[in-house]
Amino acid sequence: MGLACLRPLSRPARLVFLLQDLKFGGTQRQALELARLLDPARFQVEVWLLAGGEDLAPEARRHGLPVVQLGRQEQVGPRALLHLWRYLRRADLDLLMLFTVVPNIWGRVLGRLARAPLIVGNCRGGGAPRRQHERWLWPLADHLICNSAALQRVLIRGCRVPGNRITTIPNGVDPDYFRPAPKAPPPYPAVVLCVARMAPDKDHETLVRAFGLAVRERPEAELWLVGDGPLLPRVRQLAEALLPPGSFRFIQPQADLRPLFRQAGLLALSSRTEAMPNVILEAMAAGLPVAATAVGGVPEMVSPARTGWLAPPGDPPALAACLSRLLADPEKGRAWGRAGRERVLQDFSLKAMTGRYEAALDRLLAQVGR
Repeated sequence: MGLACLRPLSRPARLVFLLQDLKFGGTQRQALELARLLDPARFQVEVWLLAGGEDLAPEARRHGLPVVQLGRQEQVGPRALLHLWRYLRRADLDLLMLFTVVPNIWGRVLGRLARAPLIVGNCRGGGAPRRQHERWLWPLADHLICNSAALQRVLIRGCRVPGNRITTIPNGVDPDYFRPAPKAPPPYPAVVLCVARMAPDKDHETLVRAFGLAVRERPEAELWLVGDGPLLPRVRQLAEALLPPGSFRFIQPQADLRPLFRQAGLLALSSRTEAMPNVILEAMAAGLPVAATAVGGVPEMVSPARTGWLAPPGDPPALAACLSRLLADPEKGRAWGRAGRERVLQDFSLKAMTGRYEAALDRLLAQVGR
C-alpha cells in the first residue's frame, strides 16, 4: 500500500511555499507549477512572499493560488521578517517549504522558533549550498530537496548533510506547452539564444567572447541575450566592444519564451555554476540543441554529440567550438533538438516531477503523523 493511502485524507495537508518574490526566474516558475499540479485532494498550497516583484503574479492568480504578500520592498527587510514570524505563529500549517536563498535561511530559523511541524528546504542552484549556509543550517530543516545528483553530492560531501535527509527530484517542464515550431525555421540567420539573469554565476562574458570567435566563421549568426540583472551594463559594453554591429540583441525578460525558442537555432548557456537550469529543459522540449558549460547538473541533461555540446566553464575558445559545430550544420542541430525533446518526454516532464514531489511529501508527512 502506498504512503498516499497511509495518510488520513480527512483534510488536505496545508502546505506553505515561502519565496522571496515572484520575479521571472526558474525557481519561481517551478514553485508555481508544482503548487498548481499537486493533488488538491491531498495538498492545499498557498504562496507567501517576502519581497516585492510580481512578474509571475498573474500566473499565480490564473491558477487560483492564494498569495500572501509579507513584504513589498525590493529586498527582504525587518518588517517582512516580522510579518513572517507572526504568520508562522498563527498559521495552522502542516508543512513549510522554502524556495530561493533568503527564505531558506530565515524560513528555517523563524520556522523552527515558531515550531512549524515540518520544514523542507530546497537547494536548487549551483551556488545555493554556500549562499544558504547549508553546512551550518541544514539541521534546521527536517529534509532537503535538491534537483540534481551533482548538487546532492555537494550537500553530502561538502556540507555533511546525511544522505537520508536529502531527496533528489529533477526539474520538470511541460512538453505540451513548449512544443517545437510547426515548421522548421530557415537556417539563416542562425540565432544563438541565451536566457539567463545577468549575474556573475551566468558568466555572460565567456559567451560574448565565444560568440565573437564563432561569428568570424558564421557572419550571418546573431546572439540574442535575454535577461536583466546587475551586470547588464557591463555585458552590453563588452558586446558593443567585441561583436560586429547588428550581430547581437539584448531582450528584456518575458513570461512566454516560446516565440524566442521558435526563432532560435540553438540555446547557449555559459554558467560557471548551476544545478539544473530550467531554461535548458524548456529549450530541449522546444526542439533546440544546446551548447553549454559542463557544470553542476547540466551533463545530466545534455548528451554531447546527441542533444548538444558541452565545454569547460570559463573557456571561450572551447564554447566557441561548440557554437560553431551547431551553426555549421542546421540539419544535425534539428535532429539533436528532436533527440533532446524525446529526452525531456522520457525523464523531465512536469508530470514526473510532480509525482516525485507527491511521494516525497507524503512520506515526510507520514513520518510526523500528518
